[in-house]
Amino acid sequence: MVTFLAGGTGTPKLLDGVAAAFDPEAVTVVANTGDDVELGGLLVCPDLDTVLFRGGGVIDRDRWWGIDGDTTATHEELGRLAAAAGLADGDGDPAPRYLPPDRQTAGRRLARWRRFSGVAEFMEIGDRDRAVHVTRTSLLDEGLTLTEVTRRLADAFDLTADLLPMSDDPVATIVHTEAGAMHFQEYWVARRADPAVEDVEFRGASRASPTPAVRDALDDAVVIGPSNPVTSVGPIRALPGVDDALDSTPVVAVSPFVEDEVFSGPAADLMRGIGREPSTAGVADAYPFADAFVLDAADDTDLDRPVVRTDTRIDGPDDAERVVRAVADALAEVA
Repeated sequence: MVTFLAGGTGTPKLLDGVAAAFDPEAVTVVANTGDDVELGGLLVCPDLDTVLFRGGGVIDRDRWWGIDGDTTATHEELGRLAAAAGLADGDGDPAPRYLPPDRQTAGRRLARWRRFSGVAEFMEIGDRDRAVHVTRTSLLDEGLTLTEVTRRLADAFDLTADLLPMSDDPVATIVHTEAGAMHFQEYWVARRADPAVEDVEFRGASRASPTPAVRDALDDAVVIGPSNPVTSVGPIRALPGVDDALDSTPVVAVSPFVEDEVFSGPAADLMRGIGREPSTAGVADAYPFADAFVLDAADDTDLDRPVVRTDTRIDGPDDAERVVRAVADALAEVA
């Protein structure tokens, strides 16, 4: 049994190669939910859905977001209506429209601190993708937990691995920047990671709990893929008891850096913003519980833990298989 902590695109890409070293039916994936938003009344869970769509064979592999070949008729009509009604910004582009502060803690509890209006819809949601959010939100309103809803959706997409949200409680990743505090999706999607980061807050984490299924999964060996250490892995770790669990089980981490060069995304800016060195050495300092690391063959960082080196760039399933085999080698050294 092995558990992967997933967020962003790094770990989902790694999962493409999981069968090279592990039984897919013995794999559990714990996904970050700090990036989730309620958009136009629908709960959107980007990191859960990336794993869901990848496992279901429908992920858009050019963007690693949404469903391949999806149409966007509803999204486009929302934009047209907003422009015609004078609700878009000066350039006609959609901008995040937070619900008023008193509405951020009202209504659906799981959407707390991350509620956006659907007017002009700043995140592009495909039509088939939207059907997933409608189903998820409706099942939540029927009284199911996010864990139960995710299990139903995983069955619908015929997932082999067991997919779990990190918590059934609300946790919101808030990025504090020189332009003010904003939800991670505003920072990353709307602002394109432009404002300088001053801090990152996992709002609600201290009052949230990992689910019993997540606690059980953390008893197994854990793999942290090349996901963003701050906003992809950070919300999971912010839950009470998670770091202690990681300290008590074999953990292998794949660096998202080659020395001080990040493969993709805003990890460097975010690590710098919270006072961490944006590098493999910085990731190792941030992961004191990690027993071993998988580094790129060109990464000469000297760590105080076992290291397995390979080409860690993942551009397709063959690459993923190579990195997964390196992960298995690293686990064999510490398990």
